[in-house]
Amino acid sequence: MFSRTLFIAALLLSPIILAGEQSDDLSRKILALDKQLFTAFNQRNLETMKAMLSQDLEFYHDKAGVTDYQQNLKSTMNLFSSDSDLTRELLPEYTEVHPVPGYGAIQSGRHRFCHTAQNGQPDCGVFKFLHIWKRDGDTWQITRVVSYDH
Repeated sequence: MFSRTLFIAALLLSPIILAGEQSDDLSRKILALDKQLFTAFNQRNLETMKAMLSQDLEFYHDKAGVTDYQQNLKSTMNLFSSDSDLTRELLPEYTEVHPVPGYGAIQSGRHRFCHTAQNGQPDCGVFKFLHIWKRDGDTWQITRVVSYDH
């Protein structure tokens, strides 16, 4: 009787276990994409960044308002051509990834941006973000960004 109960319990729990494994795979994938995107940002690699952002991008910022792909591309190009040493670091302990069935994933968390202040000292801030990732075959792109708590 015990082995039959254990077998039934295993059958009932298997979708939950599989979902957990799929969630872990998705989290690893999104964290790898995040690293790729912001390595490109930190190294001023505009072409990689352009490929990872959807041309349908909508960027919501609690101080600057709403911008689109072209506006973000222009801002990024201006930043990259300036003397700014602004860099971004993900704080993985605050990062969450959730699937969006038939679309992709939601990534939320906190990240740290730093640059050298006029006095030569590092000036850093930690901010919250939300990224909506869209999957098209093997390609993933960010379609929405919400940046807040500045």
